[in-house]
Amino acid sequence: MKETRISIPTSYGQLTGILTLPKQHSDKVGLVVFVHGDGPINASYDGGYRPLWEKLAMAGYASLSLDKPGVGGSSGNWLDQTMEDRAQDVLTAIEWARKEPSIDQDRIGLWGASQAGWVIPNVVKQDPDIAFSILVSPAINWITQNRYNTQQEMLQKGYTEEEITARQLYNDQVLQLIRNKATYDEYKLMANKDQLISKERWTFIVNNVESDATDGLVSFQSPVHLVLGGQDINVDVQETERVYRQMIPQSLLSVTKLPDADHSMLPSSLVHSTLKTYATALFSPRKLMDAQYLDDIVQFLNSIHAVDQPFVAHIRFPIDSFLLKF
Repeated sequence: MKETRISIPTSYGQLTGILTLPKQHSDKVGLVVFVHGDGPINASYDGGYRPLWEKLAMAGYASLSLDKPGVGGSSGNWLDQTMEDRAQDVLTAIEWARKEPSIDQDRIGLWGASQAGWVIPNVVKQDPDIAFSILVSPAINWITQNRYNTQQEMLQKGYTEEEITARQLYNDQVLQLIRNKATYDEYKLMANKDQLISKERWTFIVNNVESDATDGLVSFQSPVHLVLGGQDINVDVQETERVYRQMIPQSLLSVTKLPDADHSMLPSSLVHSTLKTYATALFSPRKLMDAQYLDDIVQFLNSIHAVDQPFVAHIRFPIDSFLLKF
């Protein structure tokens, strides 16, 4: 594949990023626009996206990924954004991509992970020409997701039920302040010093805490592929699947469950080892993502754009009930 640094003008400055194209292509190619999850993420996710970019390039697709505002060369600060602001950045990137001579305008779709689950429905609502959407480990409701994540992380670390209950009660007090739009100074008066949220993060949470994807899911008018990992302790993927199936027509939705993958689609061998993850990223980056996950993305794209072959929703890897953690 061939990577090119790009810069896109916006109302608040420049958005920088990377456009990745197959090295050799004679015709126009489809495009996957990447929508990040939470955090100060650069265009390549510190190289973490490259295994997927490479797989997409081999399948004849380009990838477009931006540095979040305030990251890399992008203007602004991602912590000042709402989910609507993030959607506008994606729409700006799509508008830019439609002018690129190498891009097939009829095959521009979205890939998004985690927090992108609140951004992508907003994008497709405003741009009905989106050809497809791939959502990896998306949450439904900000508040319930946070409660689930807190519980699962504490259980994994060996905390008692009493300790988990105490933490949740504290979090509920913080949530009430957030919903009341309390000042950061008011929050600091009651906050546990070892769990103090930064002022910038506090503002970000206040602006986004009511995020819920449920109603926005009815906006999808093109194929949607949902990917869920069995080792995910950040999102309650059972809830996510239930709501997606309830709100999106069966004719548009396909679901893949990967029992050994975590929230970031890491393979099971890396899920519980930060050291192994860093070593793999450094020395064997192609092994950084679950191999079945990479193949599944390509299989989905092939299925919706096969010549004279209608899209049929199905579960690609039927699996019996398994522990779903996020």
